[in-house]
This record gives sequence, structure tokens and C-alpha cells, in this order.
Amino acid sequence: MPTIDCYIFFDGQCSQAMRFYEQTLGGRMETFMTYAQSPEPDQCPPGSADRIMHASLVLDGDCRLMASDSPAGQHKPMAGFGLALTYPSAQEARKVFEALCAGGSVTMPMGKTFWAEAFGMCTDRFGTPWMVGGGQQAG
Repeated sequence: MPTIDCYIFFDGQCSQAMRFYEQTLGGRMETFMTYAQSPEPDQCPPGSADRIMHASLVLDGDCRLMASDSPAGQHKPMAGFGLALTYPSAQEARKVFEALCAGGSVTMPMGKTFWAEAFGMCTDRFGTPWMVGGGQQAG
């Protein structure tokens, strides 16, 4: 059976964003490579040598959050999706939600829903949209 992981693109903030996600979400940074460090650095887009070509953060076993910086001048803002995080407890969800919201914007404040004890939506300071939930709502 295939796996599905997330791959997001930044406009020069990939390094800061992925280090923030590593600290906030836990996990282990598996890969961190700039365009200049690629196997074919002569193919590096102009103005992109110090941008991240590929980063991979391993979360909870075999789940990965991957990212890169778009080549200089080619970035398009993130739209039309949200990264969903689900935690066993509402307390864990609230802690991560607060960290992700810091410096960003809240789309839906954390609160009780019919499917979770706690659920909220935000866009972090790097432009990544998140949906964070935790704790099962009693039936």
C-alpha cells in the first residue's frame, strides 16, 4: 500500500520553517540540502544557491513532512490545502496549536467540535495552513 506525505514550498524561509517544525512537532531532520549542495550544483537556478532544495523531517515513525524553497523568483503562495495534525489528547493539540499560531493568524479558534474535544485552524508565520485536533469527542 502506498504512503502519502506532505511536501510544501517556501520562498526562502524553508530552513527556518523546518527547524521550527522540528522543534514544535518533534521528530528528526533526515535531509537538509541547499541547491548548491545538490549532485549537480551547476544546474542551480540563478540566485538560489543558498535556498533549500530538499528537507525531510521524519515524524512519528514513517510519516514525513518534506519541503523546499522555490527557486528565486518562482514562488507561489500556499493555497487550497491544510496540513492536519491529530493528537490523542486535547492538551497536546492545544500546545502545538498555540506554538503554530504564534506570529501567524488564527482561522478558527481552538474549541470543542462534534468530532474532537479540541480543534482549531491557523496559518503559521511561514504561510503554512494547519488544522490541529485532539481528544475524541464522547459519543
